[in-house]
Amino acid sequence: MLATGWIALRHTNAMRFLDTNVLLYAISTAPDEVAKRAVAQSLLDAEDWVLSVQVLQEFYVQATRVTKPERIQHEQAAALIEAWLRFKIQEITVPIVQAALEAKVRFQLSYWDAAIIEAARAAGCRQIYSEDLNAGQDYAGIRVINPFV
Repeated sequence: MLATGWIALRHTNAMRFLDTNVLLYAISTAPDEVAKRAVAQSLLDAEDWVLSVQVLQEFYVQATRVTKPERIQHEQAAALIEAWLRFKIQEITVPIVQAALEAKVRFQLSYWDAAIIEAARAAGCRQIYSEDLNAGQDYAGIRVINPFV
């Protein structure tokens, strides 16, 4: 265990964490993703979300990727990110990085998935809405919900 240990869950509020895939589905124009787009857009109507800087960065990179057929332009991606700043934004700190390194090993995840979990924990979230992590999985008090199933 690293000297910093796990970041303690100090908050008991109802904040929920959104993973990048939800944001990407919200802007999808793919015909086979119409249902997921509707779900994602509905989720974004709520105000109790937390995003991390990592999620915003991943969104920008994926949404504007040159090789993506339905990519969006820089200006549109920047405007969406600006709009999503109404949510709580968790910065990635050194303690979050250290906790993510531990979580990577403990839960056998990629570093990036572990960083999402630890950013959610640092923000006081108990739930992560994601299609990428295992639905129903509990990561030491952080439960994954797949909103698309």
